[in-house]
Amino acid sequence: MRPSSHLVRACLFSCVVTFTANAVSSRLATPGPDGRLVYAAYTPEGDTLLDFSHCGYGGGGIDLPRTDVKIRLEPSPSGDDTARIQAAIEEVGRRPQGPDGMRGAVLLAKGTFRIAGSLRLATSGVVLRGEGRGENGTVLVATGKGQRRLVEARGSSGPRPVEHRRVRITDSYVPVGARTFAVDTPGTLRVGDTVLVRRLGNAAWISFIKMDAIRGRPGQENTTRQWSPFDLQFDRVVIQVEGNRITVDAPIACAIDARWGGGDVTVYSDSGRIEQVGVENLRGISDFDRTLYSERSNKARYWSDEDHALYLVGFEHVKNAWARDVTAVHFYHGVAKMDSSSKWITVQDSASLAPVSRIDGGRRYPFNIEGQLVLVLRCESEGARHAFVVGSRVCGPNAFVQGISRDEYATSEPHHRWSVGGLYDNIHSDICFQDRQWMGSGHGWAGANYVAWNTRGTLVCQKPPGAQNFAIGHVGEKAPGAHPREDGYWESHGRAVEPASLYFQQLQDRLGRDVRPGIRPASR
Repeated sequence: MRPSSHLVRACLFSCVVTFTANAVSSRLATPGPDGRLVYAAYTPEGDTLLDFSHCGYGGGGIDLPRTDVKIRLEPSPSGDDTARIQAAIEEVGRRPQGPDGMRGAVLLAKGTFRIAGSLRLATSGVVLRGEGRGENGTVLVATGKGQRRLVEARGSSGPRPVEHRRVRITDSYVPVGARTFAVDTPGTLRVGDTVLVRRLGNAAWISFIKMDAIRGRPGQENTTRQWSPFDLQFDRVVIQVEGNRITVDAPIACAIDARWGGGDVTVYSDSGRIEQVGVENLRGISDFDRTLYSERSNKARYWSDEDHALYLVGFEHVKNAWARDVTAVHFYHGVAKMDSSSKWITVQDSASLAPVSRIDGGRRYPFNIEGQLVLVLRCESEGARHAFVVGSRVCGPNAFVQGISRDEYATSEPHHRWSVGGLYDNIHSDICFQDRQWMGSGHGWAGANYVAWNTRGTLVCQKPPGAQNFAIGHVGEKAPGAHPREDGYWESHGRAVEPASLYFQQLQDRLGRDVRPGIRPASR
């Protein structure tokens, strides 16, 4: 019997309370006399644990908006509801935005709505809301065939660099966790500028981390791709300018090193992005072909149709958006994917249940981050392969906080090719931070500067060359990983640390007020 959502959340809450009662402090983030964390550098260059509190809607710590209902739709007895729901979304989208940026909500009443295609939120300030995510609430059925996202929150384009406002970073080393650095052209950048802070990675760096010498997959050596030089671009806002030194709103998650090409800063425009959009309080169910089965090695049969809906919600070319109190049932992946042009997204109090696909590579990623400054909070998954997963070359910080994965077939993880700066905070799942080498098409070092904080399950935590990964307060098995590598930073293995939640403590420290997790029961 599956535990109810109430029991799952009660379990998470009790774990946090237990951690607090029996915890010790981490050497890298220790409460000071005023209760705020004091960070110790873990390298001579000054690298520190990241401040993850900037993840989530509004830059972290901002309540998700509540907006008035402008249109209410009742279920129809039969037929496809896609067009009439889309028409209502577009009608609300033509209304003026209020001072809070909101136009209003389309409310879908309790009952079943059939969606043969996809619904699109393409205008800022529009919310799609149901009347409950339980079986007796608002249910959206993804009918028929076709891989797609059931609801797409998508603008027309992402950030577009303004090339004549590009400046070079002159510091020889910008450490992990830094927000301030020097540039070569004072006066080019102004407070409020949206910028891409670029960390270059040249061929010498690729060689240093040995990703140009990935061992081939046994028996299929030609399928393994060696890495080429690539850059990481951190999406930031300038908040202070003093002479040639600028400060941005959130920390840099991978050291910028002159040896590997250094870095630069470019102003961008993003008029094609939408914002203030959300999907909330509803249930999605994907139809699938129940005659299609596959078989596990233990001869257990399972549904494996793949020509049906992928995600309940997708975020692309969007910022300051959310999905809350939603449940995804039988989707190929699950609840939400945050694409690379998404920023400041919160997915909270949501569940992915009974996914349908083959249990194989590239499938069952119910909470999938490819964007930046994303928060996945109090979410649960069953039957996933990589429940809480981050894609390739993703620029953090990003945070998974207080989540649980049950009946999983693989690990939660940064999945491939040097994504940087992720937090797994009170996540109950098997987790891996490792060199995946030839796995996939040559995934190699999957993640750098990742933190597992008070996690439970099995954990692999290895140290990438020139970077670090952290296992702090992990309770559960320490696993060796697929390929032998140097251990990452392990501290207090088997005993939780203070604070119980790194994310919420950092949020409290930054905002100067008490910020509590607010565990609350909700219907699945």
